[in-house]
Amino acid sequence: QVQLAESGGGLVQPGGSLRLSCAASGSIFSLNVNMDWYRQAPGKERELVATITNAGTTTYADSVKGRFTISRDNAKNTVYLQMNSLNPEDTAVYLCHASWSFNRAYEYWGQGTQVTVSS
Repeated sequence: QVQLAESGGGLVQPGGSLRLSCAASGSIFSLNVNMDWYRQAPGKERELVATITNAGTTTYADSVKGRFTISRDNAKNTVYLQMNSLNPEDTAVYLCHASWSFNRAYEYWGQGTQVTVSS
């Protein structure tokens, strides 16, 4: 059983920065695992924020391009989301997601970490 544990959320003022971390139990990063950050705000659908493939290719939602950076440390089985120039519209629960295929498809979700942007 794989577990994903997010950390780094909190309250930040508009224009501020936060760095989220997602640590995976087990050596899943040795697999061809893609890692994503999603977010879900109250009353809104879950939104894909950023993806990093096993090869290190990154993609971002238009709403965060130029402000957020996703990265991974395979040795630490950890993926990060650096968030800069935060605004109130970024307020949400941020969830880590892992997916890969090995004979069948696997996917796991973390519990999420709250990010609140407010003055």
